[in-house]
Amino acid sequence: MRFISLANRVSGIFFEQNFGFNFRNNSVTEVVTSKDSKSFYVDVLRCKNVTFINFSIAASSTSPNTDGIHIGRSSGINITNSFIGTCDDCISLGDDNKHITILNVTSGPGHDINVGRLGKYPNEKPVESLTVRNCTLNNTNNGLRIKTWLDIIMVNVSKPVIIDQEYCPCNQCNKQTPSKIKISEVTFKDIKGTSATPNGVTLICTRCELSDIDLIFNGVPTMAACTDVKVHNFGENIY
Repeated sequence: MRFISLANRVSGIFFEQNFGFNFRNNSVTEVVTSKDSKSFYVDVLRCKNVTFINFSIAASSTSPNTDGIHIGRSSGINITNSFIGTCDDCISLGDDNKHITILNVTSGPGHDINVGRLGKYPNEKPVESLTVRNCTLNNTNNGLRIKTWLDIIMVNVSKPVIIDQEYCPCNQCNKQTPSKIKISEVTFKDIKGTSATPNGVTLICTRCELSDIDLIFNGVPTMAACTDVKVHNFGENIY
C-alpha cells in the first residue's frame, strides 16, 4: 500500500468504515486492498483533487450497507484502474459533488455506480460533471445512473440504465408528490453487453439522450420503459 500526497500526507480516519478521507486536498492514494468493512469501505467528504489508483475492494455479497467508495461534497475526485465488489453501491455520490471521473473500473457484485437519495433534505446542492468511462459492470443490480460516456460494458446487470425520480425506499414518502430535483443534460452513450431482465433502460425523469445502446437479454435486444420522459434516441437496439 502506498500513499502519495502532493500537498500533505494522506491519513486514514477510522470509524465504522475502513478509510475516511475528510478535507483532503491534492492527494493520490494508490495500490490499496480493503476487505470486510462494517459499513462504507471509503468515505470521501469535502475533498478537492483526490485520486484513487489501483484501489481494490472485496465484500461479501451478503454484507448490508457496504458502499465501496462514497463521495460527498467534493470536487475533482478521480477513481481509476480499480476493482470494487460490494453488497451495496460500488461507487455512490451524495449532493454537492463536481468534476467526478470514474475511469477503467471493474465492479460487481453490488448496486453499482449511483447518484442517489437527492432531494430528501432542503438546501441540497447539485451534482455536476460526472463522467464514467471504459468501465465493466459485472453481475450488478443496477448499472449506471445520471450521466455516462463511452464504452461501458454490462454483464448480466438487472437494471443497466436507470433514472428513477420516484425513489421511495420502505414507503418513507408520498409518491403523489413530484420530485423536487431537476435532472438535465443527461447522456447515456455507447453502452453494450447483457441485461438480466427484458428492460435494459428504465427512465422516470424529464429529459435525456440515449445514443448507441446495445443491450441483449436472452439473445434479443432489450426494451426501454419510460415514464414522463422526453427522449432523444440515436443509434440502434432501443425499443
